[in-house]
Formats: sequence, structure tokens, C-alpha cells
Amino acid sequence: MPDRAIRPRKEFGKTIAADITHRLREEIIACGLLPGEPLRFDVLRERFGASFTTLREALTALSAEGLVDAQEQRGFRVAPVSGQDLVEVTDARVLIDVELIRRSIQKGDDDWEIAVISTLHRLKRIEQRDPEQALRDAEWKIAHRQFHQALVSACGSATLLAIRAELFDRAERYRYLSANFRPRPRDKAGEHQAIMQAAISRNAEQAAELIETHIRSTADNVAKYAGHLLEAG
Repeated sequence: MPDRAIRPRKEFGKTIAADITHRLREEIIACGLLPGEPLRFDVLRERFGASFTTLREALTALSAEGLVDAQEQRGFRVAPVSGQDLVEVTDARVLIDVELIRRSIQKGDDDWEIAVISTLHRLKRIEQRDPEQALRDAEWKIAHRQFHQALVSACGSATLLAIRAELFDRAERYRYLSANFRPRPRDKAGEHQAIMQAAISRNAEQAAELIETHIRSTADNVAKYAGHLLEAG
């Protein structure tokens, strides 16, 4: 089936439906519910303790975000991931991130350097608490996003930053697939440290090479170790 971009999420406010939507979203992104898995109301009712109406509202919202497929006469399923989408998202991320880190290295001032260093420091502190489970830590996810955002924040283009943020979100499930199925831990802390050092040393060529390798390593791991979950097309 055609690939679907994840669109901006709809907010419900502080309601039961909002809570169930959030919990389902996190389960899908973290691959607690695997790509293509059927979402049966009886199972979901028992798992989340929610009514049929609330679950339908939540699943409809997640369908609008591209995380759930509504299948005619067949109910809902977790939106699949595909080899084509993995390649397209990865290539687009490389194009954007490489360009933006080059611009940021050229334009970034002392405040930019401080932001890069401080966001990595926070990320490291969170990782040190529980290195084995860092990816599943909500604080780590925020800190990880903030570090990568800081690296490119001095690029001077709000439009390109918005495109980059959308691609970063679309890659989230692939990051979890990589982490969950690769046989050995990946030294992401070392990768982040090397990228930071190249950036604040103003070595644009090295920083661009490292960020591309960093992004493509996730895609390579998914293709190699979780390829059975990728739909064709």
C-alpha cells in the first residue's frame, strides 16, 4: 500500500480519549504494538481499560497522524513500515541534516556552541542512569531530540528546520526497530560525542560525514535485523 506521512497530531485536551491516544501512540512508536499488527477492540479494552467509543476516537486520531490504518470492513491495524519509506526518510534526513549542520557551523555563535554542549551533557546524564533502557526513557527522547535540534539550530532557515523536524518524527519508529532488534548495543553516546566535537571545532566536513553515518546506521540496522517487519513498496 502507499506510504503515509505522519501528519501533525490532533490534541483533544485533558480527557480520557487524550490519555488513551497518548498511550497508544507511545506503544506504536516504541513498537510495543508492531507495524501491521491488528488492533482488536476486545484486546485493547482489556489492555487499556477504555470503552469502545473512547478507543475508536483514539484510533481515529492516530489514523489521521498516519500511525494507524483504518481498513474497510476489517477494523484498525498499526500502520505498516516499508523498505521504500525507510530509504526515502533516511535519504531526505541525510540531505537536510548535512546541509543544516554545515550552515550552523558557518553561522553559529557562542550561544550555539553552548546549546550543543549543554544538550549533549544532559543527554549523557540521562544515559548514565540506565544505559540499557535509555531509549525507553521519556526524558531521553526529549533530550535526544533537543541535542540534534541544537546542532542545526543556527542554520538560519525556519522552513528547513520544520521539514527536518517532521522527518525526525517519521524516523522515530525506525529508531525503536533498530534498538529492539539489533543483536548488540550501539555506541550512540560515542557517536553523539564525536558529532558534537566536530561541530564545535568547526570541522564541517567531518561533522557532515559523522551525521550521515549516524542517520544511515539506524536504517542499516532496521534493514538487516528487522527487515521481516518491512512491507514491500
